[in-house]
Amino acid sequence: MKIRFYNAKILTLIHDKYEIIEGELWIRGNSISYIGKPKRNKELWNREIDVEGNLLMPGFKNAHTHSAMTFLRSYADDLPLFEWLNKKIFPKEAQLQENDIFWLSKLAIMEYLTSGITSNFDMYFHPEEIVKASIACGFRTVVVSTLNNSYSSLKEMEEEYMKYNNYHPLISYCLGFHAEYSNSKELLEGVAKLSQKYHAPVFMHNSETKQEVAECIKRYRKTPTAFLNSLGMFEYGGGGFHCLYMSDEDLAIYRKKNLTVVTNPGSNTKLASGIAPIEKMLNQGICVAIGTDGPASNNCLDMFREMFLVTGLAKLRESNAASVPAEEVLKMATSNGAIAMGLVDCDRLQVGKKADLIMIDLHQPNMQPMNNIVKNIVYSGSKLNVKMTMVDGKILYENGNFFTNEEPEIIYQKANEIIQRMK
Repeated sequence: MKIRFYNAKILTLIHDKYEIIEGELWIRGNSISYIGKPKRNKELWNREIDVEGNLLMPGFKNAHTHSAMTFLRSYADDLPLFEWLNKKIFPKEAQLQENDIFWLSKLAIMEYLTSGITSNFDMYFHPEEIVKASIACGFRTVVVSTLNNSYSSLKEMEEEYMKYNNYHPLISYCLGFHAEYSNSKELLEGVAKLSQKYHAPVFMHNSETKQEVAECIKRYRKTPTAFLNSLGMFEYGGGGFHCLYMSDEDLAIYRKKNLTVVTNPGSNTKLASGIAPIEKMLNQGICVAIGTDGPASNNCLDMFREMFLVTGLAKLRESNAASVPAEEVLKMATSNGAIAMGLVDCDRLQVGKKADLIMIDLHQPNMQPMNNIVKNIVYSGSKLNVKMTMVDGKILYENGNFFTNEEPEIIYQKANEIIQRMK
């Protein structure tokens, strides 16, 4: 496909600073071929799109989620984390059938598209079904292993690593495990060895609650971060999801090992888990990305809400209205997420990069006046401003319509059938 966007505002990131170019953006195949002022061309376009002065920008990267947990949206709310997990979530998950993951992941992908999310870092059971759903929809997914004492094995994770990193252009795979507390020391040592064998990063849930940290210290006399580091887990990078209760030593490890923190403020707020020390992390040069977490704990897969919560909660935590400014938050939601997920060719709008982009409707009251477009996106933007979402050069969502090879009502019906079967 050859697509020409014209009459556009184009958000670019140059030398770590945002700039807005007015002009055109061209796509050939799945990549950006031109950004700049209008110029004569002899291309035979498949489609020419008048952007009407709206904004083209990189798609958001959802750097931590459990997509298929859509079936538990609004099912188990208003409970603390461990009660929520053990009494509500785990019993329902035990009733899942393998093919359920396919339909439930498709439902999440639809919601991602409405929020301008063009890729996700997905941790859940039955990765084959996650992969099938993403490919069927044309969506970009990085699968991360959810290894724990009762699910999967080191052998399976290694096989999946080899398989899915050579499977499809939209799919890649990252070594990982659920959390320190859900894995034996022997399993964790095995993950570290795999990381060293393949020179591969590792991701996991980390320091999400005070209880998690205290119990790890009781077991190993170290925090989760320090314990995992002592096993050689971080020699080739990676990072942690949540990272709410991090000691100075933990942050020093993240800085030294060039690890990424993926913050999940919506889920952490709803479960009353706490507020991550984002300002402290940024001041120490730690890369921070943003994830929604799963739709059972959030319950909304909305990057606009997450961006506002990242900066809003940081300001409250530090009692400083200048804490974690909008420009930094937008980087977290786009380029930093791409770094975490290993999607180095999807981090910004630039010639040669993948055409994973969105169109933001600026002709809405919440985007006017345009004193500062970046700040409007973070502080007043919403899913209603997403006019179009493109992944790999293909438009998957436009003006309220989905182009994901499935009628939405069929997916909704399947999701409801799954949860009704479990009652």
